[in-house]
Amino acid sequence: MIAVPAGAASLKDEISPTGKLRVAIGISPSGGAFWSTKKESGAYAGVPVDLGKEMAAQLGVPVDYVVFQNSGQITDSASKGSWDITFLPKDPERETKMSFGPSYMVADTTYIVKANSPVTNFATLDQPGTKVAAVNNTTIMRGAIAHLKNAKVTGYQTYDEIFNLLKGGEIDAFALERDQLNAMAKKIPGTHVLDDTFKQTVTAVAVPLDHPQSLAFATKFMTDAESNGLLRKAYDNNGLKDIPIRTKTN
Repeated sequence: MIAVPAGAASLKDEISPTGKLRVAIGISPSGGAFWSTKKESGAYAGVPVDLGKEMAAQLGVPVDYVVFQNSGQITDSASKGSWDITFLPKDPERETKMSFGPSYMVADTTYIVKANSPVTNFATLDQPGTKVAAVNNTTIMRGAIAHLKNAKVTGYQTYDEIFNLLKGGEIDAFALERDQLNAMAKKIPGTHVLDDTFKQTVTAVAVPLDHPQSLAFATKFMTDAESNGLLRKAYDNNGLKDIPIRTKTN
């Protein structure tokens, strides 16, 4: 455990005003660098869960996970004082609502198409009448809307809802990070993931606006986590052993 430096009382007043470190997490069965899962025991698992737990330990306070259905809900609550730290994909819109520290994952984003679909590339996907789903109010949804000029992009609240729509053939495609879509394709026979990438999603640590001490602490924490192996361990513990740590876009 790393000792909290001088000024810890002031830092803890800002970063854990309730006496706990409230870590905002998004729950989904998909896993990955952003999503966390809920076990049958009721405990949470995920890269943000592991990082948040260690961050709380370094601060010397208990950890409290604040659950949301998606990253858009975390963003919308940033000014409401309901959480202290989070780990989520960033984009210019979100940077007006929270302060981001170092990134810890850069992921390629594309589409999975429904079983037996004739769609093979972006051109055949981007046609009038094509129904594309994305998790509502997320950076991936905004990216898909900007990318597709003819297909209709609709936002849904949860990963589970979109998964079931795709499985039932009620939507034509789902926009998400490639690694998660590859895992999804194994669960829904006949679906396939398109080869091209339409954007890269950068996931990073974040704190509410006007929390300079919190941001400084989170920045040092993530920098240390990459160099001392903590980040690699969090990846490995959550099914990402084959995923390299990428902190910069191409």
